[in-house]
Amino acid sequence: MPRHVHYLPHGVIPAVILPFMDDLAIDEKGFRKHLADVAAVDGISAITVNAHSTEVASCSFDEQRRVLAIAQDEVGGRLPIVNGIWADGSLEAARIARMAEEGGASALLVFPPAPFTLGQSAAMAVEHFKRIADATSLPLIAFQYPLATGQGYPRDTLLKMADEVPTIRAIKDWCGNVPQHEMHVRELQSLKRPVNVLSTHSAWLLSSLVLGCNGLLSGSGSVIADLQAALFRAVKANDLAEARRLNDRIYPLAKVFYSEPWADMHNRMKEALVLLGRLPRAVVRPPLVKLGRAEIERIRLALIEAGLLSQKAARDAA
Repeated sequence: MPRHVHYLPHGVIPAVILPFMDDLAIDEKGFRKHLADVAAVDGISAITVNAHSTEVASCSFDEQRRVLAIAQDEVGGRLPIVNGIWADGSLEAARIARMAEEGGASALLVFPPAPFTLGQSAAMAVEHFKRIADATSLPLIAFQYPLATGQGYPRDTLLKMADEVPTIRAIKDWCGNVPQHEMHVRELQSLKRPVNVLSTHSAWLLSSLVLGCNGLLSGSGSVIADLQAALFRAVKANDLAEARRLNDRIYPLAKVFYSEPWADMHNRMKEALVLLGRLPRAVVRPPLVKLGRAEIERIRLALIEAGLLSQKAARDAA
């Protein structure tokens, strides 16, 4: 059973990365250190595993269970753990949900099924979430993709989901559209049974947070959880000057992390962690491939501009 039984997804939730050895096996020692590093940051409310940031698409069911077990062992006594549900079919999604609850997760981040790229209906979306909700008592976070992908949920579908599946307590909002994002914040967080909006618009985080999100869930937190937590506090305190100062530090990293192709965003974060001395190597599983030297240099310069890496340390690491 989850240790944080009444957890409501909110606040600053870093999505950690998953280190690999050169032979592509999970680097358990490196993962434990990374978890400890992120969990030590003041102001975070939970940690997410088995998501985009941990390359969940390349991990087997047993590996996902192991990732959750390591996270639970390392930080579960201190922080709630959000476990991703990545599955194309609702039955497999329910199976992962049961595994996650048994493994001590406190909430589930539900990715949209890939078949929705071919079209979806509100009935399909509700059925998917009901299958998961029937398998677990944990609060659910619906991952809201851009509507153009086919995997995003239109407004009426979201409201129907929230109405018919009471355990949906938040969305991870990646709609990529400012008016739609503001509508989510205003409507979902004002429901009779509120659904928190957790921004994952990390490429424009300040703009997103000032609309009133009740949290953020971001892979960038694997590198800059401290800056994200400070930015969230500043926005909540209506301290625009401090928020803008922090955003000036975040901006250069957002610019390099979220450049094309987006599939490399967490690849770039691994390289940043190596440059910062927090990981021994930046290995990714295929179809991702090692970044080139020019891109790694851009990441190094962004870390310097963000004030996270000194010129001297960067030279010494080169």
